[in-house]
Amino acid sequence: MKSMKRRMVCMLLAGIMLLAALGGTAFADGEKDIVILYTSDIHCGIDQGFGYAGLQQVRDYLIAQGNDVILVDDGDNIQGEPIGTMTKGEALIDLMNQMGYSVAIPGNHEFDYGMENFLALTEKAEFPYISCNFNYKGELVFEPYVIRELGGRKIAFVGVTTPCTLTTSTPKYFQDENGEYVYGFLQDETGEAVYNALQAAVDAARAEGADNVVVMAHLGNEEEVHPWTYGDVLSNTSGIDVLLDGHSHDTDQIVMKNKNGEDVLRSACGTKLACIGWCRIAVDGTVTTGLYTWSNKEPAPALLGIENDMSKAVSAAVDVLNQKLQEVVATSMVDLTIYDPEAVDANGKPIRMVRRAETNLGDLCADAYRIQSGADVSILNGGGVRVSINAGDITRGNILSVHPFGNAMCVIEVSGQQILDALEWGSRFVPGETGGFLQVSGLSYEIHSYIDTPCVTDDHGMFAGIEGERRVKNVLVGGEPIDPEKTYTLAAHDYMLLDAGDGYTMFAGAPLLQDRVKLDNQVLIDYITENLGGVIGPEYENLTGEGRIIIVEQAP
Repeated sequence: MKSMKRRMVCMLLAGIMLLAALGGTAFADGEKDIVILYTSDIHCGIDQGFGYAGLQQVRDYLIAQGNDVILVDDGDNIQGEPIGTMTKGEALIDLMNQMGYSVAIPGNHEFDYGMENFLALTEKAEFPYISCNFNYKGELVFEPYVIRELGGRKIAFVGVTTPCTLTTSTPKYFQDENGEYVYGFLQDETGEAVYNALQAAVDAARAEGADNVVVMAHLGNEEEVHPWTYGDVLSNTSGIDVLLDGHSHDTDQIVMKNKNGEDVLRSACGTKLACIGWCRIAVDGTVTTGLYTWSNKEPAPALLGIENDMSKAVSAAVDVLNQKLQEVVATSMVDLTIYDPEAVDANGKPIRMVRRAETNLGDLCADAYRIQSGADVSILNGGGVRVSINAGDITRGNILSVHPFGNAMCVIEVSGQQILDALEWGSRFVPGETGGFLQVSGLSYEIHSYIDTPCVTDDHGMFAGIEGERRVKNVLVGGEPIDPEKTYTLAAHDYMLLDAGDGYTMFAGAPLLQDRVKLDNQVLIDYITENLGGVIGPEYENLTGEGRIIIVEQAP
């Protein structure tokens, strides 16, 4: 009885919330407002924010109020959480099918599990993917637009995906066996190719009788994506009523001028279903956009006790995920550790070493980043390597325990001097611990710990420069002395390279070559299964690593 009462209270609260957020409209016979609900950058957050269960509640309420409702997605749906990694996006397509999506476009992260996999997922999808610029050897892979009849009007949906996809996913996925790019996104330096392709699709849709043109975009507003930001695109096109955008995870609602000086709407809805975007086309033709926002820390389905078809589907998907965590994905012939192989503390507990010295698990994880990315060198903060792995079978759960944070692999272009500064910063507390201590691959270095750290910090404890003698010496890249003036490619994760995590400010503004192409746990799984053949062998048997990091405790 108490459970039933609690459920009734939750349902009542949900109804009140939705009534307040959505409102209602009375319609004359045969007249309907059109509501386009759109999502973007969900990144597998199926039970976060509104969650799919909350999204169903919103849609069902709008339909009950007499609106003609359609649901579309602007990309980056299938990557970002273990459920995406472990099913290569298939579980997310199944949920999108159950959710009743009508149209979708590829975001840059739809390709993160490989081109063949993505194209297979589009065949599994019960809705079309569209894009006016995604092409194979110059021929469009998908239709550039679709027209749907809604509320007595013809609504054209036109798709466009950022050309930055070539670098923000894994470049090799767009290449043939000879390393030549065969897939592309009309990535010319001026942006004209994208503008022209979008304009041609808009014009064709209008010629086919579209009353309204809605662009589904994965463009964003970041400086680094010029000349393909939404502002670039809208100011160089015409005939678009509204652009529903993704990629930059913002929630801006903008009115701007197109190339003819006419107003056009741009709407974005953030990430992880914290917001649901909407575009309303009223019976009189008026077009408006906005967001339904869930700002509570606890997801709506949990807090409000929402029970519907999607809550059950999400629960079933999570149950399958939990089963997959127990699947054996590899085998190790050796113990892989984050601890000192012999020493213990005063309480008899093993002493953690991955945050102050080289370990074989640190080597393995750093190698995964370098080899999977193809970079010259890689670095990995010891604080991101959480648990040891015993010899024997390795499950997916074991890998996720090593890398539980969901950081994503990036590659940047840096100078040798920036690498030297990073090594100095990571070594500043040795022999003490720091989560920012660097495990490395593709390079080796010495830490002369008898020298006081020369690192200078700013008011926030971030790296601000070097003053005095460096304690990091004899740095070799590929067996050769590092050249401070030379340019190298560096792999790590977004936490350090893009977000200055652990204080690594020396990478600010570095050219970004690969942007968040894989989650850290997927990087490690793929390295073990693809590059090591599923077996971690004797090359990693030394618990203290292979001598990439030498600590010199006394002056020579």
